[in-house]
Amino acid sequence: MDFWHAESVPDNLPEDQKSGWRRTILDTLETILLSLVLFLAINTVSERIRVESISMQQTLFPDDYVIVNKLAYRFNNSPDRGDVIVFRYPPNPEAIPYIKRVIGLPGDQIHIADGKVSVNGQQMIEPYLTVRTNRGGDWSVPAGQLFVMGDNRNNSSDSRTWGFVPLGNIIGRAELIYLPPQHWAFLHVNIAIASPEP
Repeated sequence: MDFWHAESVPDNLPEDQKSGWRRTILDTLETILLSLVLFLAINTVSERIRVESISMQQTLFPDDYVIVNKLAYRFNNSPDRGDVIVFRYPPNPEAIPYIKRVIGLPGDQIHIADGKVSVNGQQMIEPYLTVRTNRGGDWSVPAGQLFVMGDNRNNSSDSRTWGFVPLGNIIGRAELIYLPPQHWAFLHVNIAIASPEP
């Protein structure tokens, strides 16, 4: 008996057993194919990353796992202030991707003084912060760029240090912390808002 004959349906089986055996093989192949298609589809629209630094504490901690929506800014959608984004690090796009919060959009004027961040003359309300920044300055965000900062302001390498993030460097918007279970949370909530300065 050769290899191909050994793998085929034996001729002496009743017809209903032959069709059942074939159905099992077809179902298995269909399941494998659908799993592959689903895997490719999920990886086309999302990415999973592991947080590696303390720069986004108290929102994100080292070893948190985050789902990133890679389609969030496609189809003429733009980032909003307060979005947590994942992007290729501008000074070295081949490095591990960075995750930071959007503070300034193209054309915005950023002013930081006394631990407070103002955008276009309005102070940001940032309930996600536990410690205010001890670094100040003024920045004008160029067209096609973003100004980003980590939530752990005094322990973050961000736009205050290395400049702006080109829109083309964005990988996607962080949507969900899915591991560890005790950190599970949605991230896409517009909580960075501006109010008139007092």
